[in-house]
Amino acid sequence: MKRLSLNDFRAIWSGENAPNLDDADYARIEASADTVQRALRSGAALYGINTGFGKLASTRIDADKLAQLQRNLVLSHAVGVGPELPERVVRLTLAIKVLTLAQGRSGVRCVVVDALLTLLKANALPIVPAQGSVGASGDLAPLAHLSCALIGEGDVRVGGERMPATEALERVGLAPLTLGPKEGLALLNGTQVSTALALDALFRTQDVFDAALVAGAMSTDAMKGTDAPFDARIHVARGHKGQIEVAARLRALMEGSEIRESHRSAASDSRVQDPYSLRCQPQVMGACLDVLNSAAMTLEIEANAVTDNPLVFAEDDAILSGGNFHAEPVAFAADMISMAAAEIASLSERRVALLIDPALSGLPAFLVEDGGLNSGFMILQVTAAALVSENKTLAHPASVDSLPTSANQEDHVSMATFAARKAGDIARNAANVVAIELLAAAQGVDLQAPLKTSPLLQEAHAKIRAMSPRLDQDRSLADDITRVRELIAARAFA
Repeated sequence: MKRLSLNDFRAIWSGENAPNLDDADYARIEASADTVQRALRSGAALYGINTGFGKLASTRIDADKLAQLQRNLVLSHAVGVGPELPERVVRLTLAIKVLTLAQGRSGVRCVVVDALLTLLKANALPIVPAQGSVGASGDLAPLAHLSCALIGEGDVRVGGERMPATEALERVGLAPLTLGPKEGLALLNGTQVSTALALDALFRTQDVFDAALVAGAMSTDAMKGTDAPFDARIHVARGHKGQIEVAARLRALMEGSEIRESHRSAASDSRVQDPYSLRCQPQVMGACLDVLNSAAMTLEIEANAVTDNPLVFAEDDAILSGGNFHAEPVAFAADMISMAAAEIASLSERRVALLIDPALSGLPAFLVEDGGLNSGFMILQVTAAALVSENKTLAHPASVDSLPTSANQEDHVSMATFAARKAGDIARNAANVVAIELLAAAQGVDLQAPLKTSPLLQEAHAKIRAMSPRLDQDRSLADDITRVRELIAARAFA
């Protein structure tokens, strides 16, 4: 199987694709399983294969109880709590687990990998509680719930309908598996859940980032801000790749704006410099872009990686215990995504605050005529402020925490799963903040009529107006925020 790109993972995440295995993959998988069988026949003590787990690794298990050992492992570790993981995250988790096992380092049989792939392609998605993993030794509890489906335990959602795993397996042409030596351990060990959650947060934050650039350009134009700070020479002089790219995108978004041309000369504009939330967009958003790209690189590597333990090297009959299950890279990447998403929302909220302030925007107070009778966008900014404040707490890095587990055998953990979950929460909050700014910026552009914004921003404005009519008198805008947020998720501003 070829290495998958971020675009491949995004397609799996959105339900458009699934990985496929070839003959070489199956040969590697089978060779790995054969290596485990040979090692067992040698009588050697093999962690998690004929021994207990964690602190119980020194306890040998009789040969006639090895299948029970693997089943017990799955059932005993299925102790997750909290809300269900979203279906898109479970899809990604299944796919990444297939990729890991297909590399032939895990000692499982082909039938196990095929069963996972069948579930994925049939959109038969195990119910997985979101909480209960510390990100080492792998995502044990959530992966146990995922693995329960293979042995006919737990619940599975097939085409949106929740049912017992036994029924779901029958629907997709499978029977419950009896796990062989090491197979339960291979299914539970790994960073697939935290990686899938982090990719989910990354993809959503990337979509918010694109929308925020459109919102920022539209807000700048609506307030008759200048595009001079986006001049390429300024950003080349500093040299950061993301900053240079963001400035170029902002210039393109504002190109051809009648509003901008109306105050091109110094005589028509009394402001010497715009506030930072307008002027410093390339610097702030460029830094966010660089951070997101760095996190993306880490997660692409991790999603293609082998994160099992112990690892099987069939080429020289070696079975080696290590620590690839430790999700520290994922934890750092998720915390980076959190910080970037929080900053995107923070800058966006500041532009909303500018838009509703007549002293700074030159527009009617709260972006509405007949102010006083109408409150306009007053409380939308309050909602944005609440979300930005919430993000500041959520953005505290989870990766700097660790609590020992398994009677101090597993004495340092990554907390990657929580890091990734809260990155997703911040991405959701940021999407709502940027949706609010898009609504406010569109209103600001309307208030500059008959002058028109740029062709690209007119296209974005039309998309917003298709979801939310101009605000001429007060009405609830809660549903409007939701509809524009859904536009962001649909990549309408990508």
